[in-house]
Amino acid sequence: MTKTKTQTELIAPFGGRLINLLAEGEEREALIEESKHLPSVQISPRSVCDLELLAVGAFSPLDRFMGKEDYERVLTEMRLKNGTLFPIPVTLPIDEKDLPSFADRINLCDSRNNTLAIMEINEVFHWDAQREARLVLGTTDPRHPLISEMLHWGKVYISGKLKVINLPANHDFSDLRLSPLEVRKKLSEMGHENVVAFQTRNPMHRIHEELTKRAADEVNGSLLIHPVVGMTKPGDVDHYTRVRVYRTLVNNYYDPNRTLLSLLPLAMRMAGPREALWHAIIRRNYGATHFIIGRDHAGPGKDSYGNPFYGPYEAQTLLAQYADEIGVSPVEFKELVYLPDEDRYEEISKVPEGARVFNISGTQVREDYLEKGVLLPDWFTRPETAQILQQVYPPRHQQGFCIWFTGLSGAGKSTTAEILTTLLLERGRQITLLDGDVVRTHLSKGLGFSREDRDTNILRIGFVASEIVRHNGVAVCAAISPYRAARNEVRKMVGSERFIEVFVDTPIDLCESRDVKGLYAKARRGQLTGFTGVDDPYEEPINPEITLETVNSSPLQNAHRIVQFLEERGFLAPEIAKSNNGHK
Repeated sequence: MTKTKTQTELIAPFGGRLINLLAEGEEREALIEESKHLPSVQISPRSVCDLELLAVGAFSPLDRFMGKEDYERVLTEMRLKNGTLFPIPVTLPIDEKDLPSFADRINLCDSRNNTLAIMEINEVFHWDAQREARLVLGTTDPRHPLISEMLHWGKVYISGKLKVINLPANHDFSDLRLSPLEVRKKLSEMGHENVVAFQTRNPMHRIHEELTKRAADEVNGSLLIHPVVGMTKPGDVDHYTRVRVYRTLVNNYYDPNRTLLSLLPLAMRMAGPREALWHAIIRRNYGATHFIIGRDHAGPGKDSYGNPFYGPYEAQTLLAQYADEIGVSPVEFKELVYLPDEDRYEEISKVPEGARVFNISGTQVREDYLEKGVLLPDWFTRPETAQILQQVYPPRHQQGFCIWFTGLSGAGKSTTAEILTTLLLERGRQITLLDGDVVRTHLSKGLGFSREDRDTNILRIGFVASEIVRHNGVAVCAAISPYRAARNEVRKMVGSERFIEVFVDTPIDLCESRDVKGLYAKARRGQLTGFTGVDDPYEEPINPEITLETVNSSPLQNAHRIVQFLEERGFLAPEIAKSNNGHK
C-alpha cells in the first residue's frame, strides 16, 4: 500500500487545525436550553450554506463569519488579517432593524425558524455592495447573478463566536453528504498519497469521465468527485438530477478502490478566478492535493454587453500562482474530442491530421438534443445519463418561459401582453398573466412607491413567475419595473435561458398623450411624487431580448413579433396549418 499522509498533515493544511464548531453532548443540551431564551434572526439560504461549511471545517481556518479586519484585507489582498490566503469574503449580512438591542447573543435560524446556531455578537459593521462587487467580482454589472442579489442583502455584517447546535436538515442523498473528516478518512483508506478533486455543477458526460480518470492516473492517486449542491448559477440543472447522474456513473464506470463521490453544500459566488482559488482551498480541507480546473472556472456567463465576465484561463493562472502556498496543484481541464474511427478520446491539440472528430458543445446538448427530445449519442453520454436527462428535461416547446414586459407607464405593455396571451393560448400553451396594476391590488397590496417597495413588488412578481416557469408554464408579466437590478434578480430567479425581457420603447411624450388617468399631468404639477419618467428614473435595459417600438407598430404587430421570436427559439411548436374552410 502506498504510504499515506499523517493525520497531522491532513488536518493542518495551513499549519493550524481543522475547525469544528459543532456542539455535542452536554454542551449541546445546555445551548439548546439557552436558545429558548434568546432572540432569533433568520439568515438567508446562502448564509445557511456558509454556516454549514464553517461548522464542519470546510472553510478552515475560518471559525466564524468574517469580522471587519479579515473582511477588509480579503477584499484588497485576498488574505485574512493574520496573512493566511483566503480570496472570498464569508460574511453574515443582516438588516439593522433585525438586530436585538437587548442581547449580545442570538439564535441563527433558517427560513422556517429552525435554530441552527448561537452567535455571540462581537462586531457589527457597515459594508458597501458596489465596492465589494468591484474588488471581489471585478465588476458592478447587475447582470452578474451575485450583484443583483447583494443589493437586497442586509446593510450590516455581523461577526462573533459561533456554536452550531444543528446542521441544516438535508434529507436527500444523506449517504453522500460527507464532512471533511469523513472524506479524509475514506480517502486515507484508499491508500494513495495524492488526491485529485473535480468540481462540477453540471451533469457529467463521457468526456468528463475520461478527463477525471486521466487526472487520477496523472497524479497516481485517488479521485474525489465533489459536486456543488448548494447554490449554483441560476438556470443550472437541479442538483437532484445531477447527483442521480453522478452516482450512476461512479457506481458503474469508476474504480471503487480509488474514486469517492461526496457532495459539497457550497453557495457559489460565480467569482471566476478568485472563486477557483477558493474552491482549491476548500478541497484542500477535504484532503485533496490536486484540483482539476477548467476553462472559465466558476464564470457566470456573459455580461450586459454580451462579453464573458472573465477570461477563459484567468482562473488557471491564479491557482498556479498560489499552488505552493495552499498545497494544491492545478490539473488543467484539457479539451477532449472523440475520434470515431479509433473509438477513443484525444486532446484536441494531439488529434492526428485528417482524423474525423466528433464533439458536442454545451449549447448543442441543450438545443439539438434535450430541447428536441433526442437522446444524446452513446459516444458522448452514457445511456443511463441520457435517460435521466431526458426524463427531467422535456422538449423546449413543452418547457416554461417568462415574457417580461418593461417600459414607462402608458408605453403599451399591458395591451401587448393581453394580445400575446391570446395568441399563446391559441397555440396551446398554458398562460398566467401577471399585470403590474392587478398584482398591486392583490399580491402587493399595501406597498408604496419607494425604491424598496417597488423592488419588493417586482421580486414578488418574479417569484411567482419563476414557480410557474419551473413547472413548465408560461408567465407573461407586464410591470414598469424601472430598475435594472431588480429585473436582473428576476432573470436570475427564472433562469436566463427561459427569461425573455421585452423593452417597450415608447417616447415619454407619447406615453403622456395616452394617459387617460392623468397621472403624468399630476406628476408634472407635483401632486404625485416619485413618478417614473418624471421625478424618478427609468433605467432602460442594456441588452434586452426584444425591443418594441410603438410609434409605427401596433400592439398586434408587436405581439406577433414576440410569437415569431418564440418560434425561432423553439418555445412554440410548429403551427398547425390553418384550415381553408373548403376553399382552394
